[in-house]
Amino acid sequence: MTDLSILSGKTYFIRTFGCQMNLHDSERVSGLLDSLGCLQALDPKDADIVIFMTCCVREAADTRLYGQCSSCKSLPASPSGRRVVAVGGCIAQRDGEGLLTNLDNVDVIFGTHSIAHVGDLLADAFADGDRHVRVEEIDSGAATEMPWHRETAYHAWVPIMTGCNNFCSYCIVPYVRGREKSRPMEEIVDEVTGLVRQGVRSVTLLGQNVNSYGRDHGSAPRFAELLRRVGETGVERIYFTSSHPKDLLPETIDAIAEVPAVMPQLHLAVQSGSSRILKLMNRKYTREQYLDLVDRVRDRIPDIALTTDIIVGFPGETEEDFEQTVTLVDEAKFAQAFTFIYSKRAGTPAAEIDDPTPRSVIQQRFDRLVRHVETTAFDYNQRFLGTTVPMLIEGTSKKNDAVLQGKSPWNQTVHCPVPEGMDARQLIGKILDVRVDAARTWYLSGSSLGDPR
Repeated sequence: MTDLSILSGKTYFIRTFGCQMNLHDSERVSGLLDSLGCLQALDPKDADIVIFMTCCVREAADTRLYGQCSSCKSLPASPSGRRVVAVGGCIAQRDGEGLLTNLDNVDVIFGTHSIAHVGDLLADAFADGDRHVRVEEIDSGAATEMPWHRETAYHAWVPIMTGCNNFCSYCIVPYVRGREKSRPMEEIVDEVTGLVRQGVRSVTLLGQNVNSYGRDHGSAPRFAELLRRVGETGVERIYFTSSHPKDLLPETIDAIAEVPAVMPQLHLAVQSGSSRILKLMNRKYTREQYLDLVDRVRDRIPDIALTTDIIVGFPGETEEDFEQTVTLVDEAKFAQAFTFIYSKRAGTPAAEIDDPTPRSVIQQRFDRLVRHVETTAFDYNQRFLGTTVPMLIEGTSKKNDAVLQGKSPWNQTVHCPVPEGMDARQLIGKILDVRVDAARTWYLSGSSLGDPR
């Protein structure tokens, strides 16, 4: 039996790459290590345990991981004299023991379904000096029972399901996160209720496709019902991600419109504006269906901040296909769009498609798309000029400690000078009304009105 006491007093550092699900996994790992008597370090040079929580959605993630692991070789000796380097997350799930060949200084590998066993793996590595790997194919759900170490007291990530059944042709996620598995609704509601008692004001419900929540239990999707139940817990702000267009039901749109705690922001990844490319991507909707969905959402929630993901350079994308993406951006009028150049992922169907398009052409298209996205984002923010928005304060601007930074209900970044006579550190997690005096492409700024609450 593993002696976990060997970890007591050890220092640890976690670096996270990728999506919000990875961030939440890191919080769980951190919470487990805290419970075992470990101490968090702010820099890898001060850590006995260095953990990289990885993402494998894009090829650059692999290169980045190898560079980060290699850099650990040049770190000074750890406080205890023995440093254990671990790799978890999606790359670990995908490559398993294969990583040991390419990363000769890595001691522990754990997959996405094995984070509950991190303590045992690390303790064994310290005890015997060997390399340890655990990559399970099925998620037992044990991770949801782990303690967690939240980075902020006012916000929490709340996973409602794991896995994905969609198998978009470019995406590795179903292979590393497994099939969809929904948590019981009562368990989620109880968790959020407990978080509210702890002072959490904002939660983000997490899933690869939250719109299909509950379908794996043999029923119709129940995400709308879940939103209403979570809205009754007393939490002040509810966000969620990700939301697949093909599964966004009218009752979910109604819940967003009718539940006061559900914020008027919807991330609805389109990926391409060309129906031909969407079919190759296996997205299961057309350009026309997506735009019709946007119209239905806006009819019900006129001020909604609609955000999206777009891939440029999918294999076989022509200039005509790309132009359809540009015109869709202009029609949909996104408040924000996350744009990516296609990255081939071994093991996905799209990786087998040959594409003669020069990289320079793809880059030019990407740059053009970014300019259109910047225009729609700027135009969306203009409607807030002269209005008052409630900002949930997250801290201060990286550029100026005298300026508060936070989020509006529409998930916009908001800047505001620290009110005279107040300590910015004591304002974190409070809500402050801000009169918007300037609306830029990626943020709003203004002056405070009234007292923080």
